[in-house]
Amino acid sequence: MKNRVGIIGCGWLGKALAIELIDKKHSVVVTTQNVDKKRALEQQGISTQILSLPVTHPKVNLAPFEQDCLVIAITPQFRQGRIDYPEKIAKLVSLAEQGTIKKIIMISSTAIYQGRTGDVDESSELELSIEKVALLNDAERAALAFSGSVAILRLAGLVGTDRHPGTFLQGHRLIAAPKDPVNLIHQRDVIGLIENIITDDSVVGIYNGVSHTHTTKEHYYNAAAKALNLPKPNFTEQPPLVVGKKILGNKAREKLSYQFYYDDLVVWLSD
Repeated sequence: MKNRVGIIGCGWLGKALAIELIDKKHSVVVTTQNVDKKRALEQQGISTQILSLPVTHPKVNLAPFEQDCLVIAITPQFRQGRIDYPEKIAKLVSLAEQGTIKKIIMISSTAIYQGRTGDVDESSELELSIEKVALLNDAERAALAFSGSVAILRLAGLVGTDRHPGTFLQGHRLIAAPKDPVNLIHQRDVIGLIENIITDDSVVGIYNGVSHTHTTKEHYYNAAAKALNLPKPNFTEQPPLVVGKKILGNKAREKLSYQFYYDDLVVWLSD
């Protein structure tokens, strides 16, 4: 059964998702804040609407909200000093309530586990004293307030064909915490997880999206440098008793029965 999907935010992930869904004959409407980008997307056959965030204009084009499913794939912009992410999500949910949306899928981040150590999953207590964690939590709560179905996908660090981790090493960047576990996921697997959530009405709640790459940052980024014929990266010293966090993605795997394309991202690097 094909679905009508609205995608809020057509960046690196949103655009790839839109192309995949269109290829599978789903009806897709995306949004962007940039007029030139709108033209470029439409030239690729992607139906696109302008939506500026935060929403302040009383007359908003509701086309993206007149679908069956709404995927919210906007970035929090914390690095730009923005703290209005929860308000943006709340407004998008309000617009979805006015339309025909039956299900919201919010793309969140495993950065919500900042401050935790060891194995963490969706039931782990959050360090809400950390501003970023509190803002992400408030945004997720705003999404979960939707009157229809809601699924939140907390994504680990994103990699892909045009986002190779080796490029992170250029400029002689110093990498911290080399003994910490790697928490990453490939773009193709993110799209696969989202597709499964779109097509399975029973999938609701909060899920981690992360590969089963069981290795350290030191091993992984050394492999990434080798794959691109770059010099070995430099790492900071890490105290022996400091333990990083390992994001667990068992809940999504069990509920969605999804088979990852790139479950071991060290193997992906060598390919």
